[in-house]
Amino acid sequence: MSDKVDKKARTQMLKALREKFEASVETTRELLKTQQNVRRDIQKALAAEPKTVPQTAEEIGLPANEVLWHVMAMKKYGLVVESDMQGDYYTYQMAKES
Repeated sequence: MSDKVDKKARTQMLKALREKFEASVETTRELLKTQQNVRRDIQKALAAEPKTVPQTAEEIGLPANEVLWHVMAMKKYGLVVESDMQGDYYTYQMAKES
C-alpha cells in the first residue's frame, strides 16, 4: 500500500513541477530551436567554401559576435575547423565527415 501512495505523491509532485515551470521550459525550447536554425544557416554558408566570421555573419544576416559564439561552439564539438587566415581573421569550414 505504501508504494501506491508514494507513486501517487510522486505523480502529483511531478505534475505540479511541470505546471510551475511550464513557461521556463517553453522559453528554453524556443531558444534551442533558434540556436539550431542559426547553426544550420552557418553550415549552409560554410558548405561551399571557407569563410571568416564577418563574411559568414554578413551572409546570414546576424551580428559577428553571435556568429563567432556559434562557430566556436561548433568548433568545440568538431563540426567546424579553422582552415586558413584571411588578413587578421581565421577562415572556417565544415569538418570532413570520417
